[in-house]
Amino acid sequence: MSTFVVEGGHQMSGEIIPQGAKNEALQILCATLLTDDVVTVHNLPDILDVNNLISLLKDIGVEVVRTGESSYTFQAKNINIAYLETPEFCKKMSSLRGSVMIVGPLLARFGYAILPKPGGDKIGRRRLDTHFQGIMKLGATFEYDADRKLYEIRAEKLRGTYMLLDEASVTGTANILMAAVLAEGETTIYNAACEPYLQQLSKMLVAMGANISGIGSNLLTVHGVASLHGCEHTILPDMIEVGSFIGMAAMTGSDIMLKNVSIKDLGIIPDSFKRLGIKLDVEGDDIHIPAQDVYEIETFIDGSIMTIADAPWPGLTPDLLSVMLVVATQAKGSVLIHQKMFESRLFFVDKLIDMGAQIILCDPHRAAVIGLGRRNSLRASNMVSPDIRAGIALLLAAMSARGTSYIHNIDQIDRGYQNIDKRLNAIGANIIRTS
Repeated sequence: MSTFVVEGGHQMSGEIIPQGAKNEALQILCATLLTDDVVTVHNLPDILDVNNLISLLKDIGVEVVRTGESSYTFQAKNINIAYLETPEFCKKMSSLRGSVMIVGPLLARFGYAILPKPGGDKIGRRRLDTHFQGIMKLGATFEYDADRKLYEIRAEKLRGTYMLLDEASVTGTANILMAAVLAEGETTIYNAACEPYLQQLSKMLVAMGANISGIGSNLLTVHGVASLHGCEHTILPDMIEVGSFIGMAAMTGSDIMLKNVSIKDLGIIPDSFKRLGIKLDVEGDDIHIPAQDVYEIETFIDGSIMTIADAPWPGLTPDLLSVMLVVATQAKGSVLIHQKMFESRLFFVDKLIDMGAQIILCDPHRAAVIGLGRRNSLRASNMVSPDIRAGIALLLAAMSARGTSYIHNIDQIDRGYQNIDKRLNAIGANIIRTS
């Protein structure tokens, strides 16, 4: 298990280019299974979750060629369906939650898929009912093998239908959409997720020959086609990393320029950070965060305490609430952070309290943060990263704290952030990676 040794108190200055979006990349990689033609993907982030999924695709039989620093070609021409029955496949697939999205493409092309219980972050129950119900409505059958603890999924022929999803699940919508593009007839998906990740996946599928309307809305209509062909696709900048760097600049009093962030795809993220008092200037497709000695949390118009909560797109993504919580600890003012989706994602706040943060954990979903500004700087601490987003939040806390902190289990951070220590050290941070 690797560790970050972080010397806090360093101001940074310079430019950062965000990596490709992790959540989009996982969907795009799974979509390469929908054709036996070559699919070229650019701006793939070099992170553990993406690399593990690429490794899984190779094991299934996808021919993968790296053509540049962040560019690859994929050709799913010789898929080995028998490999799905092996313990090695089940072990790899269960260790990566994003791998659940290979079910839709495999079912659409080959009529068969296997799904062991997936892994991922330890942030509470993350059910798969939306995936199951949507795919079953297309005509698939699920059988649970109690001995092997996995689902066998079969469909002789997928057929289009109307469905109203029980929740606007991003991965659930992606899985159903990838199955529906090769289904017979028309599929209508209501209450579909419409995050930029889904819009990008939809645009890629259309470039491959799919017939999808309603892209960017919560009502998708898909007319099934007989087959798809290859295409070329470029992944968006990671909006979660953009938000993380905005928070980092504020907490450390740094002057940072974020380059090529795709402003139009950030939604309300910049405005949400402004509500915490953070100054930022949009310059073309870049964001400049000037150095601030103090940033003050806004109140609502009637003077009541600000509440920041996650919501389905175009609401605020839940992946940034951990960052916003830790940023609020060094602000002036109070805020209630309401994490609606995952009941365990706020449990890392005990580590921030140990560092001197003024936080009341109201329940598994809500935390009240009392920000005392710079006069209550965080203290260095010894911590363990429980998941990707809490991990980056703890890193930001350590970078703003007095003294030297230790963050263990940083593999969790590496799952979502590419060479984060090297990139931040290049602009003035002091982070050492040790085994």
